[in-house]
Amino acid sequence: MDTQVTLAEEVLLLTLDDESGVAKERAGAAWAIPGALLAELALAGRVVLEDGKVSAVGREPVGEPLLDGCLGRLVAWAEGRRTAKASDWLLKDRATAPSDTLARLVERGLVTEERHKALGIFPVRRYPEADGSVERALRERLAAVVLHGAEPDARTGALIALLHASDLHRSAFPDVPRKAVAPRFAEIAEGEWADRSVREAIRNARAVLAAVIAVTAATTATTAATM
Repeated sequence: MDTQVTLAEEVLLLTLDDESGVAKERAGAAWAIPGALLAELALAGRVVLEDGKVSAVGREPVGEPLLDGCLGRLVAWAEGRRTAKASDWLLKDRATAPSDTLARLVERGLVTEERHKALGIFPVRRYPEADGSVERALRERLAAVVLHGAEPDARTGALIALLHASDLHRSAFPDVPRKAVAPRFAEIAEGEWADRSVREAIRNARAVLAAVIAVTAATTATTAATM
């Protein structure tokens, strides 16, 4: 492993089925991943978030291709904008962040890319596990904090808050009822484990996800009413 895996990669490792390579809880992961990249850029001191706005305060490379790619996109997007809303950025980056994160996991050798054609026509890609050591260590770290009461460091706190914001409790603990872990997730999410910019990045991700869910529900209800 050339560098430490990112928070976005950790989210994806938790939500990919190890054997089939199919993404579980796809919708939540799709929002957690851009939120994770933004939170990690805040942890690295490259962006600051305040009052729902995001600004780049450092353009020096982090040294991790996934994060540096995100930072470059963010800087280019924010230039010339009077107001760079974090929610607008998350909506935009959702189109790029998940596929870039998958590509990075393949590059690291943690998952493999398998290509198939459904019904002999439609291209399908799956990403089964190739090296489970990182995911095992990750799950042990989460269990220590969530199940056994250890204090989280900033990165683990950020990851748990992201998982909570995106309702990915089941991906983190597939064999534990959600109601048994959700209170601890919530407690950590509200804690003071990182600076304000990191916590605000996660709050924005959660707000965007909530808004999308609300719009989707309203659209579905309207469609059903007109059928």
